[in-house]
Amino acid sequence: MSRALRTALVSISVVLAAAAGGCGDVNIALARLSEAKQLSADLLVQFTGAADASNRAVMADTDEASVAFAREATGAKSGVRKDVDVLGPMLEGLDYNDESRLLGEFVTQFGEYDALDRRILDLAVENTNLKAQRLSYGPAAEAADAFRDALETAAGSMPAAEAWHARALAASAETAVREIQALQGPHIAEPDDAAMTRLESRMMASEAAARKTLASLAAVVPAPARPRLADATAALDKFMAVHAQIIALSRRNTNVRSLALSLTEKSAVMRACADRLRALRDDLAKRGYGVARWK
Repeated sequence: MSRALRTALVSISVVLAAAAGGCGDVNIALARLSEAKQLSADLLVQFTGAADASNRAVMADTDEASVAFAREATGAKSGVRKDVDVLGPMLEGLDYNDESRLLGEFVTQFGEYDALDRRILDLAVENTNLKAQRLSYGPAAEAADAFRDALETAAGSMPAAEAWHARALAASAETAVREIQALQGPHIAEPDDAAMTRLESRMMASEAAARKTLASLAAVVPAPARPRLADATAALDKFMAVHAQIIALSRRNTNVRSLALSLTEKSAVMRACADRLRALRDDLAKRGYGVARWK
């Protein structure tokens, strides 16, 4: 065999060996790229699921549902972190600098999102506005109705010639309580502290009017009707005790605050996170056989 032929054969062998080694690197890189694409897609799904679950926790109408959705949101965010922990080193190993930068930006944004979301979920599961509403429509309404019934019985015991005066006083007292009851709803929904204070001033004035009218009624009803008037006073006391609970819960405003944070601050951070993830997914989708070797 001539020297030239031997040299040519050696050169071909070296090229083939190098090609075989390169092929192995490319296959590994392609496998890692496929995994990276899957992870980026799953990352977006996990994040979207976390945001949706958090929104459902805010909008839930029971404590149980709020807690369940909050747990779902927390679990999905844990899935996001796991995907990030796997995807980050994978992108570095592929020398994907642009994609690594996008993932890093997402991690920063996600940190802000998570801190805000935890605040929102803590507020949402308290459900103070929802609890105040239930008290208003339940025990408070029942006490107000008992107050009305006791007043009507007491006024009805009056002689016909004097009944009109007692009935007018009873109607005035009931109107004052119904005004308090009617203002509870706006108070529960009100996000502004100053506006709530103004509503409370009106409520206190109505309570004072109801108690003053009760005192006037006590001066005109006959002795046999006094027990029913005492029942009315007890019902008013119960109504005002429940009312105090309603105001305390409403003042915490956790449902209103969690919804406001979700619609404003969280919405902006959520969009920023989702934009980074979509850009990462789209950039990886463009990668193909021109990948860098796996390190």
